[in-house]
Amino acid sequence: MTTLRARRSYDHRIREMICETGDPDLFPPLKTPRPTIRNRFHRGIPDVVSCDLLSAEEAELLAEVQALRHRTAVLGAIVGLLVAMLRASERRLDHERLPEGNGKRALLRAIDRASRVAPLSVELRIARLSASRYHGWPRAEVRCALDDRSSCPRSTPTRLTAAEVRFAKETVESDDHRHSSLRGLALHAQRIGRVVASPSTWSRLVRECGWRRPRRRVCPAKPKVGIRADAPNELWHIDVTIIRLLDGSEAYLHAVIDNFSRRILAWTLEERLGAGRKCRILLEAGRHLSTHPVETP
Repeated sequence: MTTLRARRSYDHRIREMICETGDPDLFPPLKTPRPTIRNRFHRGIPDVVSCDLLSAEEAELLAEVQALRHRTAVLGAIVGLLVAMLRASERRLDHERLPEGNGKRALLRAIDRASRVAPLSVELRIARLSASRYHGWPRAEVRCALDDRSSCPRSTPTRLTAAEVRFAKETVESDDHRHSSLRGLALHAQRIGRVVASPSTWSRLVRECGWRRPRRRVCPAKPKVGIRADAPNELWHIDVTIIRLLDGSEAYLHAVIDNFSRRILAWTLEERLGAGRKCRILLEAGRHLSTHPVETP
């Protein structure tokens, strides 16, 4: 295993004396290699800059400057990361709404603090907030209308509060009220004293907020196979067909059909619709049971 040889270092004053006298053997005990001496003659006397001793205040100030530089570098890296995340999320406050008033107030306070050290245009560009919206939020805050759906009675006395809108949403999307119409939900909420609003207001909230009512099948599924008889003359069907003629009049075709063989047992064509005709063709179909048996398919 090879070991690395330690690099020898010399005082800069030895180099200066050798260069001034021109004698390479001025310090024999040091055993300086010839290539090192030739290199000293070639480069000449170097410029040595020394620093005076600092006082305690200057040393403390220098340490504070170093700490502030490190902190500035860290904050710069964090800001760069946040800006990159904001751009990657493609969120723009000039095209999307920020409905919560607390979020708007926090953003306004952050912009106000940052405006002491940075231009306002730069802050708005980083936050992707338009200038018109930024200047409009403080005016809305004075009127207590910073929330998109404010519950302050001084702005609009008839406007629903956030709690009432939340109750309306829970009622509309609840499984317990899926059988009720919006009018029934509005009357129920008025009866219990939770939301006093018209059914049209409920319809507007459902349409604007995109609430979806639960859709579940209450009735059983329709059978795919109807009634089937096991023998002839076990089940009969009677039906009436309306036939419209060219002169505008109507004729009614009454027929009795066997369920098993699909055979027409009796029929009649009448000008009027009545129960007597149905009774007559049923009696006629019953009279032919013994004389004309029904053939099975």
